[in-house]
Amino acid sequence: MNSFDNALGAFDSTSRDLRQRTLTGLAFRRLLRHRLALVGVGVIALLIFAAVMSPWLAPYDPVEMDPGNALQAPTREHVMGTDEYGRDLFSRVVFGSRTSLAVGIISVSIALSLGTALGLVSGYYLGLLDTVISRTMDLLYAFPPLLLTLLIIAIMGTGIDKAMIALGIIYTPAFARVCRGSVLTERGKVYVEAAQMVGASNFRVIRTHILPNVLAPTIVNATLFMSHAILIEAALSYLGLGTQPPMPSWGMMLKQGRDVMQLSPWPSLWPGLAIMTVVLAFNVFGDGLRDALDPKLIGK
Repeated sequence: MNSFDNALGAFDSTSRDLRQRTLTGLAFRRLLRHRLALVGVGVIALLIFAAVMSPWLAPYDPVEMDPGNALQAPTREHVMGTDEYGRDLFSRVVFGSRTSLAVGIISVSIALSLGTALGLVSGYYLGLLDTVISRTMDLLYAFPPLLLTLLIIAIMGTGIDKAMIALGIIYTPAFARVCRGSVLTERGKVYVEAAQMVGASNFRVIRTHILPNVLAPTIVNATLFMSHAILIEAALSYLGLGTQPPMPSWGMMLKQGRDVMQLSPWPSLWPGLAIMTVVLAFNVFGDGLRDALDPKLIGK
């Protein structure tokens, strides 16, 4: 009998893995047919390449000043021109991509980890624990993101590291709510009840059976919130609360370019275009990923 149960369990596991690979393949093919999403992937890949290779791509030191060449228009030597201190704008934009990418990845990773853990616990156990977690997330969710970020930074202090922690905290409720909703849908299904009936621990049920099935909406959420994090970091740097000089940041470059806009548009134009392009890329990629992972469309 034990041999039969083991064989049946192995067959069920193999069938589930095969089905999962099939659904993943269908989602991947749907994503490949989404042209805007592919454009977004290309821009994101370019951003990652620029961030990783910035020490080799940048022709000049991004913080080195050359007052004699201040506010130059684009030339062969300075393809994007120079700022009010004579610093090469192309080098600063390239190095600024490292800041934006780091803020997006780290802050969203914090929110993803905390929000998913809280959502899993809240949606699975329910009761008083669910009430406490849900009301706390609702309280945080009620604040406008930028206002709550400013409040947290006022408590912890300025700096890019503080900004990343603050962004991770303010995005946690969004991930927790999405994960909790998915868990509520999954916890009543037959495969979860079967695992509980055979004596599987709560931790094993959550880790093995529920978590893999709630990851899709969470990953889509993470992709979309990358653009939000980059935008808010730019706003914080613009206000002087995020990245501090002389470290290059697109938001800081916008702030500095504002003061000389009447003399030269280039110091504001290039970081503004960079922010707009990257945010749009993450948004269209997130939309394409959401469509590709939609269970109602995945078989079409």
